[in-house]
Amino acid sequence: MRKEKDRKRLQGRKKWVAAAAVLLVAGAAVWLCLSLFSGTEEVGFEQVSEDKLPQDITSNVIPEYKTLERALACCVGEDVYVIVTRGEKPTSGFKVDIDRLTMEEKDGKSTLIVYANFTDPDKKSAFSQIITYPVKVVRTDLKKLPDDIELRIQY
Repeated sequence: MRKEKDRKRLQGRKKWVAAAAVLLVAGAAVWLCLSLFSGTEEVGFEQVSEDKLPQDITSNVIPEYKTLERALACCVGEDVYVIVTRGEKPTSGFKVDIDRLTMEEKDGKSTLIVYANFTDPDKKSAFSQIITYPVKVVRTDLKKLPDDIELRIQY
């Protein structure tokens, strides 16, 4: 009698485990479909060297935002630039790079996702004890500014 109860209990547990596995797989499939078809697209861009930056960016935008850690975009002429600032740092050796840009459309609003790589100096190396403001600027393929910008940082 006891063996029969144990066998039925085990079968019941197997059914619960199977149901949980099915729900997990179904949830993953839904998430994947939403991710693939959510209106996300890559945005092309090119790095802009410091000596080629438009004067509006070097004299107005960077000085205003260099002490903050953020991503922003601005139009200069017909070009849309994306700027990532890392804030004030106590030494040289801190870097910022823009890895990729994507545009998400959701509820009629466009959000530019900026994937930035932040690199800190190696603690074993010597760096100049000077205040720095790491900044990276890229020119994008965008024709207009997005409604919102989101910075996603990777170290």
